[in-house]
Amino acid sequence: MKKNKNQLTFMQYILLIHGVQAGVGLLTLPRELAEIAGTDGWISIIIGYFLSTAAGLLIIQVMKKYPNGTILDLITHYFGKWVGKIAALVFCLYFAFLASIIFIRECLFIQFWILPQTDLFILMLLLSIPTYLIVRNNIKIIARYSQLVFFMTAWMIFFYFPPLKEAHWLHLLPVVKEGWIPIFTAVKITIFSFIGFEIAFFLYPSLQKKQKASAGFVIANTLTLSILLTITIVIFTFFSPDEITQFKEPTISVLKIVEFKFLERVEIVFLSLYIFVISTTVLPLMYSTVFCLSQLFGAQNHSKFVSWYLLLNLVYIMFITQSFDRNDQLSKLVQPISLFLVYVLPISLFIYVSIRDRVKRRTNL
Repeated sequence: MKKNKNQLTFMQYILLIHGVQAGVGLLTLPRELAEIAGTDGWISIIIGYFLSTAAGLLIIQVMKKYPNGTILDLITHYFGKWVGKIAALVFCLYFAFLASIIFIRECLFIQFWILPQTDLFILMLLLSIPTYLIVRNNIKIIARYSQLVFFMTAWMIFFYFPPLKEAHWLHLLPVVKEGWIPIFTAVKITIFSFIGFEIAFFLYPSLQKKQKASAGFVIANTLTLSILLTITIVIFTFFSPDEITQFKEPTISVLKIVEFKFLERVEIVFLSLYIFVISTTVLPLMYSTVFCLSQLFGAQNHSKFVSWYLLLNLVYIMFITQSFDRNDQLSKLVQPISLFLVYVLPISLFIYVSIRDRVKRRTNL
């Protein structure tokens, strides 16, 4: 990412990180939390928020060690060219896997809720066209898109206020009714809901005011927390504790009670608009994939890799039948890798780089 071409404003930086986090996890998170921690799952969200915030701030501290390059440049600088190539391969496979899972999930949602008679291959093919047109550009264009989508869809949170008229707040009581073990067990799910902020590894060199990187990350993470927490509490208070687990996507099902004189199926309209929100997760992940791929092969332009990546996704769903269950299984496979890249890698790099720089300063003295 060249500094002179891809400068991000503070607002774009915030909304780009928030957009990556606000993906498909929101649609199923309340059910997944209810299955493990019951209606105490909202506490798990708060714990996950603090853990992800700490990890994100550590990522920023690591990137301050090499402010004009991405994580790949930092690793190459400290460990050598071949380790840098291995890092590019690992990040490329990780982002490619994660982006594909969410991209397919997006198509499954459209097929299930909006266009049940349309083949999944056709849906992905249609989505691939605008995806290619955006991802082939630099990170500045994707940041502008995330900014546009945020302001275009921010009002959708008000869809969840009418169900509060029928809320039963006693569903949340007593607090910690099953003990702390289920709550801490559910934290793993909430952590994965905040996943995506590792893109800060690649955004930092493009930020105009790098001294605001930490503040921007905290704001983005807090914005994600407020949305996750608000919708989860609405779901927990509207449905009974046992009823929540019966809905695949309770976040959408709860909107069935919302009606207007001019509109009945509000949940369909909501999901149609939410597709744009999901795209703010998919597009930066795809960009990161092809960016790492271009670094791996030493290419100056990443755009030629975009079409190949999208084509591979089309070939994949053509020969392998897709379902929500298969998609969930793939999501579980990528979780350990996410935890390693988000938590273990920043801690290890920070310790190593700090010790090495300290030893180097003492040697120079």
